[in-house]
Amino acid sequence: MKLDAKPVANPMVVLREEFDDWAILFDPEAGKGFGLNPVSVFVWKHLDGKHTIADILSKLREICKNTPEEVEDHVKKFIESLLKEGLAGYEIQE
Repeated sequence: MKLDAKPVANPMVVLREEFDDWAILFDPEAGKGFGLNPVSVFVWKHLDGKHTIADILSKLREICKNTPEEVEDHVKKFIESLLKEGLAGYEIQE
């Protein structure tokens, strides 16, 4: 996955934020729910087709002190899992 990719959240998927910064993604078409930790919620909210993966990582490093070196791999794997489950994709560029 390239850092200049601009993934976009599936607009049919519902994000329900919980009281402790965790959240649940619900895919009504598949009838599945997915738990998200606070960092995953942050990433999800930036999947708007405007932010590149590099942008998201940069913003994440700004707000989170002492970000581990492997954060890039974790964010990429998270986005890849969203793509695999149909929870995110890419906008068609014309």
